Amino acid sequence: MGVITFNDEQSSPIPPARIFKATILDSHNLIPKLMPQAIKSIEIIQGDGGAGSIKQINFTGANNFGYMKHHIDELNEETHTYKYTLVEGDALTDKFEKISFEVKLEGSSDGGTISKMTSKYYTKGDFVPTDEEIKAGKEKALGMYKVVEAYLLQNTAVYT
Repeated sequence: MGVITFNDEQSSPIPPARIFKATILDSHNLIPKLMPQAIKSIEIIQGDGGAGSIKQINFTGANNFGYMKHHIDELNEETHTYKYTLVEGDALTDKFEKISFEVKLEGSSDGGTISKMTSKYYTKGDFVPTDEEIKAGKEKALGMYKVVEAYLLQNTAVYT
């Protein structure tokens, strides 16, 4: 098994607390409403939504995935830190044991957010993902982030 690590950074004009509430704390309610063409539902199938919980994302089938299960490793509202591990689902295929993510939302000097994400891909055997595979995964995550950001910009009173 190999481990491949990627780091990514995005900026947003939305303050960290609002993005954290929308994309992390209330994602199971908000994301399916904003992206019904791709995400059927997000359910907390074990736990209370905090560390140790299991969250299942059910897709519509439009993107060739049926579901994914995330184990929430850490959830810290004060530091706007979220760590989770993709432990089951179609995205793992037969190539990955798991994929771990660490998201840290930090305030920027303009009142917005700098979102820092570290992804660790734990591969099976000697498989090495291509740049295209990694880029496709990043673009899906960034696409969801941008949909939520646009919603928050249009609805300034929500998640305050």
